[in-house]
This record gives sequence, C-alpha cells and structure tokens, in this order.
Amino acid sequence: MPTAAGGYDRGRCGLCSGRETRPVPLTSKHATMETLRRNWPTYVVDGICLGLFMVSAATWATVLQHPDSPVRVWIGGTPGETVLSRVPMGIAMGATAVALIYSPLGARSGAHMNPAVTLTFLWLGRLSRTDAAGYVAAQIAGGLAGFLIAVAALGAGLSHPAVNYVATEPQLGVGTAFIAEAGISFVMMTAVLELSARARFARLTGLAAGLLIALFIAVEAPLSGMSMNVARTLPSNLWAARTSTLWLYATAPLLGMWLAAVRYVRWPGLRRDDARVACAKLHHDRRVHCIFCEEWHD
Repeated sequence: MPTAAGGYDRGRCGLCSGRETRPVPLTSKHATMETLRRNWPTYVVDGICLGLFMVSAATWATVLQHPDSPVRVWIGGTPGETVLSRVPMGIAMGATAVALIYSPLGARSGAHMNPAVTLTFLWLGRLSRTDAAGYVAAQIAGGLAGFLIAVAALGAGLSHPAVNYVATEPQLGVGTAFIAEAGISFVMMTAVLELSARARFARLTGLAAGLLIALFIAVEAPLSGMSMNVARTLPSNLWAARTSTLWLYATAPLLGMWLAAVRYVRWPGLRRDDARVACAKLHHDRRVHCIFCEEWHD
C-alpha cells in the first residue's frame, strides 16, 4: 500500500514462495520508458481481454433481447423483466469472464479488464504507477475496439431499442444506482482479495468472480444496469447517447473496490495472519511470467 512518503510497502506475494514482489514506483523518465517498453504487451493483452468481453456482451444481448431473435422468441416474456429472465444473460457473461480469466490471455495480464481493479491494486502497492497507467489506457482502448467490432458485426441488431448498444443506465435514480454499484464492487473486490491471497483458494478466484457477475446481472441490474466497469460502459453509453451518468460508473466502482481494500488491510478484527495481498492477478498461473513479481514461477 502507498506509504506516507509516497512510495510503496514492498510486501510479499503469498503465491511466490515468500519472494518479494517489485512494485517499486519509477522515479525517472528513463525508468518509466523502460517499464513501458518491457510491459506494453501485457497491457495490450488486458485490453484484448476486455475487447473480447465487449464482443460477448453485445452478442449475447442481441441474441437474448432482440425481439426478432429466435432465442428471445423461444424464451418468451420481456428480457430483464424478472430475475429469472435475466439469468441467461448472467450465465453468459459470468461464463465469459471465467473463460477469459483462466485463458492464456488472462493468465498473462491478470485479467483486470477494469480500471477500478487496476487502480485498487495500485493503491495496495501491487503495481507501479506506470503499469497502472498502461493497463487503464489499454482497457479503455480495448473496450472501445471490441465494441466497434461488435457494432460492425451485429449492425442494426445491436442498435435496436431493446438492445440499445448494451448501455448501462440507472433504473431507480442516480443515488440508488451509485450505492448499488459501489456495493457490488465492494463485494467483488473483497472476494478477489480474500481468495487470491490464500494459496489454498487462489485458483477459485476467477470462478468466484464469474459467479458474482452472473448473480449481479440477475439481481442487481434493475438498480444500476450492472456495470462495475467504466471501460465497459463508456463505448456502449457513447453510442447510445447516454453520457450524463458516466461519472457514476467511473466513481462508484472505484469507491467500492477501494473501500474493500481498506477493509482488507486495515480492519484488524477481520484480518488473519496468513492473509497477504497477492500479486495483482485474478489467476496466478505459475507457468506464466508475472510482471508484478518480475520472475517466472515454474
């Protein structure tokens, strides 16, 4: 976590056999450029992961919500009207998240796919400011690129009012949506931190994240549209001309995840001796190079 002097507590990754991680902030232009040169492929990989997530979200929303879709006709009813009607979309996107997290791409980048996740790990001292900036830039670019691919592939199906570019919008007022987004983001980051820091359960982190996404889409979506991710919401809402609440999806998830991190590291009553903040990866594959630990694990 950041120290009073603006540096980082180096800490140890609970998945690296006690070896120190190296999230040391860069202090010179040369060092910053060297970090960018060395790590930019990993940033790009994380952007690709979000791009693929966007393609999946747009495709499944069109298949499940467009009135002319055979799947929509077979399911019947109004998509999103009840918890049960939102379950198929929840399962589709939860499964997409799990597949990406455990894929070679997710193992490489850590499958952040979300600026709030990256910035929370930055606050926890698990990556440098330079890496965080690279990740966030790649996530925004990747989300936009994936969305543009979906627009080109799906055409009028994605723009239909029933699908509306998969935009996320508050349903019961901005205040309710803000609290809901912060709340689900708090739960998500709590699960990530609690599971990923323990070798016994770390491999389940991605599965837990996918299950939570499925649950939130089924249960929470009527409150805020269920985003947790401004890089996912930005392109959809730009195309749908729903930009007035983008600030909500940028701030509420970050607040919720930051509060989860504060709770994890500073609330003595809930901390355990074996709990450490792991490397900034949702799936820590020991066969894959880790830019956060700066070493191979095999």
